[in-house]
Amino acid sequence: MEPIGLYVHIPFCAGKCPYCDFYSAPADSSRMDAYTDAVIRSIRARLSQGERYDTVYFGGGTPSLLGRRLVRIAEALRNEPIREFTVECNPSRVEDGLFDALRKAGVNRVSMGLQSAVDAERRALGRTADSALVLRRVRQAQAAGIRNISLDLMLGIPGQTPESLQTSLDFCRDAGVTHVSAYILKIEEDTPFGKMRDRLELPDEDTVCELYLQACGALEASGFSQYEISNFAKPGFESRHNLKYWNDEPYAGIGPAAHAFVGGRRFFYPRDTEGFLRGDPPVPDGEGGGFAEYAMLRLRLCEGLTERGTRERFGFPIPQSVYRRARRIPPQYLTADESGLRLTREGFLVSNAILAELLADV
Repeated sequence: MEPIGLYVHIPFCAGKCPYCDFYSAPADSSRMDAYTDAVIRSIRARLSQGERYDTVYFGGGTPSLLGRRLVRIAEALRNEPIREFTVECNPSRVEDGLFDALRKAGVNRVSMGLQSAVDAERRALGRTADSALVLRRVRQAQAAGIRNISLDLMLGIPGQTPESLQTSLDFCRDAGVTHVSAYILKIEEDTPFGKMRDRLELPDEDTVCELYLQACGALEASGFSQYEISNFAKPGFESRHNLKYWNDEPYAGIGPAAHAFVGGRRFFYPRDTEGFLRGDPPVPDGEGGGFAEYAMLRLRLCEGLTERGTRERFGFPIPQSVYRRARRIPPQYLTADESGLRLTREGFLVSNAILAELLADV
């Protein structure tokens, strides 16, 4: 079997941020020990069935809350041909020496939640670490030999202005990180922000669009190339694991709320930690990998949906019906030529509407 990606969900957090809809809950040491054991059992079972992994991503939740237990999980993967091994870290939840231990265990990429370098904005988002601590964690990871570091930024957050966003963008530039993920805040209904939406001091829609374009331009000027709607990287530091999702390539998932795409079929674990600890199997979620799905994911990338990639994947070109619909969309938002289709930055801002139009006949 060709190596695929592996996502491991760590469903634990010390506290819930008001905007977060990811599956997570508090846990004590015994529960984290039990969860670590369950993940290792699942990994070993999959390896015994022939799965192999060339990218690994520990997400959450707060993976760094597990501390040295992460090393135990990584050791179960020590014989895999892993090219990129990412661990998400909350800057306020990193124990002393953790980055050194992770690096020795094979981790070569860390993703940290900055959200904003303006401490008042961070507090509004429920983040307990100040920007000085974030920078200290970046320096600690770099000193441990982890050079591939990504920071998460949020756009359109309460109180954000072009000036405050520039402070955060300058922070990313000066920190010497290799990757930035800049996401527009989405208010989820079943979150504290969702319940207090009308009382939040949110930028209006036009301002959010301007903030996004500002971020794109500033990151580009700092040496980061945009390669996906929300992702920017120094040359050679694009996320190999996340590119598997956007290229509609196979990946395995372990843990409650984790999804998988293996053998042309999709699976997911319910949002149920107890069920995972019992050994309940993932739930089938239908077939995947068809042209419409592939096109939708590829159009998240700046490279877009290419004729070459479509022919190599499916043995046929991009359907003419897609090109006919593409001609109805202003070139301000979409480029269509002999090489394929690509959204512009302005097009990324309205991508859902454009994708619905492009793929309506597919």
